[in-house]
Amino acid sequence: MTFDYSLDFKNIDFRCSPELYRVGKGEQGVLLVEPYKSELLPYWRFKTPEIARESSDKIYELFLNYLAQDDFVGADMARKFLQMGYTRSRRYANHKSGRKYKANPQKAGSQEAEKQARKEVLPLEIDPVKAESAAIFKEKWALAKTHEKYLQLMKKHQQMYE
Repeated sequence: MTFDYSLDFKNIDFRCSPELYRVGKGEQGVLLVEPYKSELLPYWRFKTPEIARESSDKIYELFLNYLAQDDFVGADMARKFLQMGYTRSRRYANHKSGRKYKANPQKAGSQEAEKQARKEVLPLEIDPVKAESAAIFKEKWALAKTHEKYLQLMKKHQQMYE
């Protein structure tokens, strides 16, 4: 089932109401779902490989703690933060500004304009430091998304709620 953006995220505590949570695709909802966003966001950093290592280690530790508590929503949110660490540092590894497109496709006025904006990719400016940060997060993300207990809890959550 897709992530439900229509929920009142400012007033929902997903630890108390896990039945409202939908996994969605990729990183959907990563900056919306509380209290997990507030628990994980302070540790999410990727400026240098050292910072990325410390960040990914801490977020993975929280991931394991959520699993130990059978808290699938927390574990999935930690997995999303690890994935976002990879994707964002990879974007900065490819584009110094962090911007991939010449114009922001999400601000395009129509679907056609959005399609066109996605064709206008800025040239690559490879940053090996950010690429190393991305590799660090990718490793932890891979551990999380293939963790046996995580997969069991996801299946159970989807059978119960999605």
